[in-house]
Amino acid sequence: MKIEQLEVTIGELVDGYSDNREGGVVGYGCKLDIRPPYQREFVYKDKQRDDVIRSVLAGFPLNVMYWATRPDGRYEVLDGQQRTISISQYVNGDFSIDNLFYDNRPDDVRRRIKGYELTIYLCEGETSEKLDWFRIVNISGERLTDQELRNAVYAGSWVTDAKRYFSRPGCAAKVISDAYLKGRPIRQELLQTAIKWASGGNIEDYMARHQHDADADELWSHFQTVIKWVETTFPERRPIMQGVDWGTLHAKHRNDTLDTGALEDEIRHLLSLEDADRKKRDPETAGRISVCARWK
Repeated sequence: MKIEQLEVTIGELVDGYSDNREGGVVGYGCKLDIRPPYQREFVYKDKQRDDVIRSVLAGFPLNVMYWATRPDGRYEVLDGQQRTISISQYVNGDFSIDNLFYDNRPDDVRRRIKGYELTIYLCEGETSEKLDWFRIVNISGERLTDQELRNAVYAGSWVTDAKRYFSRPGCAAKVISDAYLKGRPIRQELLQTAIKWASGGNIEDYMARHQHDADADELWSHFQTVIKWVETTFPERRPIMQGVDWGTLHAKHRNDTLDTGALEDEIRHLLSLEDADRKKRDPETAGRISVCARWK
């Protein structure tokens, strides 16, 4: 891996900035891919995002960022995506700091922002080397989830298409499964669940086998099948249903002939027993039950 320092100002970074969602995020005169396939969505909270801009305004140094070269002469962000997008969004007018948008700042402040020099290290090497380095530089900061790291290792056409279904705010998987699953699409938790269900728990093996598939239709179809089975088998929706390992239940009982009415009666009975047990454990309720018992 060859690494050299690159001098880049914020003005140069945000030149040509564009966020086209599925089409990607670019900057630096359209020569920089800010969100390559192995990168995650923007996850900074407002305070983290704002602190980046406050540091720039105060002239404080930001941490080092890493870019990688591409065969076509363009670049991609290896580390620093969250800071890069925070800066670009602010200059683009997407949010304000202390009720001041970038365009509300005096001319000298805007010039100071655009003249702020970023510390960029340019990395050149094979894909495997870049991904290894990506793992290393992301140990600190906003740490990656296990599935985000898997997406980096098995980056390709399959992951890109899978994220379309499972990894966007308001994505199709979230819409159909919200009553039955917990999980944040943006942190790849729904995608992880879907792969776990489809693979019987062998997530890495599944991703390795499908890495270069043109699409993730098979995964999406299996996920829909599980959710449809849940809706049909347990038509009464309850908050406690979120987080159940539906994929395992589906694999075990999908061919069984189930009486949904009898299942519902049994669920209500179990919930009533649980509710009674919970009331017994509650000190105030337990006291009332004890008094009633002595009067009988």
